[in-house]
Amino acid sequence: MKNLYFIISICNLRLKLVLIVGVLICSQGNLFAQLGFCQGNTGDPIFEEDFGQGTQNGPALSSDITSYEYVDTNVEDGQYTISSTTFHLGAFHNTTDNTGNENGRALIVNADFDPGLFYEIPIEGLCINTSYEFSAFLLNLYNASTGVCAGNEIPVNVRFQIWDETDTQLLAEGDTGDIFGTSTPIWNQYALTFSTLPGQTSVILKMLNNAGGGCGNDLAIDDIVFRSCGDTTEIISETNETSFQFCEGEQLTDVVLEAVPDFSTYNSHNYQWQESFDGENWVDIPDETDNQIIISSVSESKFYRTLVAEDPNNVNNTSCNSISNNFEFEQIDLIAPISLGDVFVCENENEILAVEANANIRINWYDSAEGGALLAENTYEFQPDENGIYYAEAVTNVGNCTPPNRTEIFYEQYNVPELQDEVIQSCEGETLILSEPIENVDFFWSTGENSSSIEVTEAGVYELEVITQDNCIVSKTFTIETFTPPVISNVSQNENTLRIEMESTGEFMFSIDDINYQNQPEFDVFEGGLYTVYVRENNGCGIVTTEFLFFKVPDFFTPNGDQINDTFRINDDVLFENFEVAIYDRYGKLLARSLEAPFEWDGTYNGKPMPEDDYWYKIRVDGKTYTGNVTLIR
Repeated sequence: MKNLYFIISICNLRLKLVLIVGVLICSQGNLFAQLGFCQGNTGDPIFEEDFGQGTQNGPALSSDITSYEYVDTNVEDGQYTISSTTFHLGAFHNTTDNTGNENGRALIVNADFDPGLFYEIPIEGLCINTSYEFSAFLLNLYNASTGVCAGNEIPVNVRFQIWDETDTQLLAEGDTGDIFGTSTPIWNQYALTFSTLPGQTSVILKMLNNAGGGCGNDLAIDDIVFRSCGDTTEIISETNETSFQFCEGEQLTDVVLEAVPDFSTYNSHNYQWQESFDGENWVDIPDETDNQIIISSVSESKFYRTLVAEDPNNVNNTSCNSISNNFEFEQIDLIAPISLGDVFVCENENEILAVEANANIRINWYDSAEGGALLAENTYEFQPDENGIYYAEAVTNVGNCTPPNRTEIFYEQYNVPELQDEVIQSCEGETLILSEPIENVDFFWSTGENSSSIEVTEAGVYELEVITQDNCIVSKTFTIETFTPPVISNVSQNENTLRIEMESTGEFMFSIDDINYQNQPEFDVFEGGLYTVYVRENNGCGIVTTEFLFFKVPDFFTPNGDQINDTFRINDDVLFENFEVAIYDRYGKLLARSLEAPFEWDGTYNGKPMPEDDYWYKIRVDGKTYTGNVTLIR
């Protein structure tokens, strides 16, 4: 397998040689300085071979051009084809021609086993005593990633030769050096310069394989070109510029351009100035044959160049002349900012002024149509602080050109009422009025009502949406939290503790005197009797009361006549539905008894004071019996 595809020379499979201005080819450490591009300006192509286009292979070359055998596909050693695809053997790259045109053809060559000539063609129509550049694109066809030639690859190595028309005098030659296979296809351009002899108007181009056939020495050739080679001729202005940019609407006058050759090829110079509106189609400017030209007026994009030749008879001969660099007068088009629309916005919305983005311009913002204050720069968007008319001005990135008129954009921000969400606390069952005192607006409640106020009795979230006359929408939320009034389910007694039990839940305070309140529903009671129990809701949602008869037997009494605790009695005993009491001494003797309230014992028996001692009682109250002792103290 052999692959030759001519593009870039790869040295020792590592160095890639790019030929642009001058090319040095490295091959196994040797330099082949004969190859190189024209160091100056070139003329238009006088010979081009791109092998045509089409999906069909061929046609075969004349036997005068190559001694290799033409085949339609599967190119073997000593064979060639002309094809729009390079993939003719399994280890070849599959790619297009040098131009990337999928139908563009290239010459596909599989080197013969014997090194030598494989391509020869005469080039006619040259001028005597003139320098020329030959160039061609080459590609090594071997796809190194296949590994087919691993260890025994034969690199592509081609020699270019230019002979006189008699094929007896070698005018120039150069070797590409070794071009090894790559994992991706790489086209590279090679060039060779030469000069014709006195009386010589044609030459012979030859291409030879320096290496024999075998695995890897396979190549493709495309875009063979011959063109004249002259001095590098630069076109400059009086101020040493090589191009001018000016803004649309401006006019340049009396611009002097000068052709400055480098004398690298020509000893003398003759000129023909040309102009073009697109840089491709050129026309001669009559009588402009000096090295300088005065452009009287330029008001649109235009190009200028000059044809150059050493012999005045060759200036207009494309086979002999060279072409200077172009001098471009580039008119920068004025670009007006395109508004994305006036802005009418509610103050609770976020909308800004903007113009259409354009990579060719930058935008500055002003407060007036002319002059005025610069508000913002280099931005397509602007956020005003107040209502009014604002102006966008475009400045081109190239040339800093500004249109005469700024783009006017109107900005108005509508006032909207300020609404604050509310949390309202109320008592369960209470009727609330929700409202917003705003005029000239439409109201939309989440309840479906459209009035300025609504009545609600239940806890929950109520949404209000207000639409102004400018169609601005503002909303707020009323959150209603209700508190349950207190409801007592039971009051009970456990020895000396009064306990209050609630039927409702909430935050409550408790009292048994309506003076001292606590958050705990239990009280230590030291005297029996009828108590009024108070329960108060902490958020003001009411207070409830109930009475509770707390039964408590005194621990002692002091019948000493001071009117304080002189008798043994049960406070508020008349309030019990059933009440019985009996008093005994320690020996069980009945000292006093009553089957109904009220009852008091003054500590006597049969009118005689009883001694200081503990006395026993048995009390039956509403079906419950209490026993214990009370101390009589004197």
